[in-house]
Amino acid sequence: MTQQIPEQTQTDIEAAAFRRLISHLRDHTEVQNLDLMNLAGFCRNCLSKWYRAEAADRGFEITDPEARERIYGMPYEEWKAHYQTGEKQPHKGHEQS
Repeated sequence: MTQQIPEQTQTDIEAAAFRRLISHLRDHTEVQNLDLMNLAGFCRNCLSKWYRAEAADRGFEITDPEARERIYGMPYEEWKAHYQTGEKQPHKGHEQS
């Protein structure tokens, strides 16, 4: 890297990249969580759990449904009704959400 990025700017860049990832997943509802889990080892539910854990580490209590809504852009049950296809299957190496 030719230029040192200040820590706050690095955090801002990481946050922007995270928002772009969330936006991308919201735009590509045809990609099922099971597909993500099988290919990448994480899914939207993982992201919501990580979000919730990081909020808790900073003193903010967020419920699981609230965290999922931040990731899915709508209540989880609504997303499933609109976009989830096939039977729900447990993720290998991942607790079922």
